[in-house]
Amino acid sequence: MRFILNVVWLVLCGLWMAIGYVIAGIICCLLIITIPFGIASFRIAGYALWPFGRTTVERPDAGAASLIGNVIWVVFAGWWLALGHIVTGIALCCTIIGIPLGIANFKLIPVSLMPLGREIVPVD
Repeated sequence: MRFILNVVWLVLCGLWMAIGYVIAGIICCLLIITIPFGIASFRIAGYALWPFGRTTVERPDAGAASLIGNVIWVVFAGWWLALGHIVTGIALCCTIIGIPLGIANFKLIPVSLMPLGREIVPVD
């Protein structure tokens, strides 16, 4: 079932959301000081392509630097990506088949707002 949901996700919104994360990552990697944001964005792009069967957990070693980085991320890129998840989530929830995909989009909003200090792990 996860495979089917991932394929439908990829076709309907996963590819577009991943492209958004890759663009944000490329922009962040242009400046040396924002390379950690770019790396986090590339990591989330992979998660946005194939989210079912994986989840995010907080890293125990994340500290004050992650908090400060997340605040900077929200100001410059996070809210744009969260807005994309909100719009696609609402659009997907308009159909019965798209409701699980819309819910998955809403679950990606916290990750898009605060990517630093989080790790993507398999559900198993």
